Amino acid sequence: MRIMKRKIICALTGVTFMAAAAAASLFFSTAKVNRTKYPVFGVDVSNYQGDINWNELEAQDVSFAFIKATEGSGHTDESVRRNLDMAAETGIRVSAYHFFSFDSAGETQADNFIAAVGKDEIDMPPVIDIEYYADKRSNKPSQEETEAILRPLLERLEAYYGTKPIIYSTLPVYFRYIRENFSDYPLWIRSVNFEPDLLSWKFWQYSDKGTLTGYHGDEEHIDLNVYNGSAEDFDREFAKLSKKADASQSADKTGKDIK
Repeated sequence: MRIMKRKIICALTGVTFMAAAAAASLFFSTAKVNRTKYPVFGVDVSNYQGDINWNELEAQDVSFAFIKATEGSGHTDESVRRNLDMAAETGIRVSAYHFFSFDSAGETQADNFIAAVGKDEIDMPPVIDIEYYADKRSNKPSQEETEAILRPLLERLEAYYGTKPIIYSTLPVYFRYIRENFSDYPLWIRSVNFEPDLLSWKFWQYSDKGTLTGYHGDEEHIDLNVYNGSAEDFDREFAKLSKKADASQSADKTGKDIK
């Protein structure tokens, strides 16, 4: 009986949240962000942004970036290699994301991502982007079907990269698939109408209509995000890989000198 009550309460909470989102969309086109509260700012990009000048993005206070790498079991983003290589030359912390498919096995999706993104190429955990696409909006897969694909994908990536992947989702997807069974994974939530302050999130995508300079592609806009914490928190949690490498080399050199 208690379990049933809990499920009913959770369902009502989700419905209330979604109703609030729908109402907010009538009044707000972009969520209001308190940059004093959330000072660490970042973007997410794909081939749609075309050629990116990463130094120019960094000059606009971009501290982190999520770079699209793969989709499903067979697609690789055309720009992932260029973006990873160029971003590595800046102080921007980077990760890469995989667009989740409801239609192929989690193991082969993991293989696709791992083939595209090396362990030493990202400063933050890998990301699984799970959202509705095509007919999935009207023909939603069941929780059981989705978990059977998502769980082995997450576990395979965690085993390979040595850290829990971040899950990106929209609010409807979060309430249907993530909240109950995957709440122990870091959350990157899309909420472009209002701050998702009732959720426990690591990153928040607050706009898909951002405009910065430094990219030239088919898409004129760029997605904007913030980190849930201070700049000091961010630096402690996500060290830039180049700095890690420098520290490691220094330690090796010191050790040799001692010997």
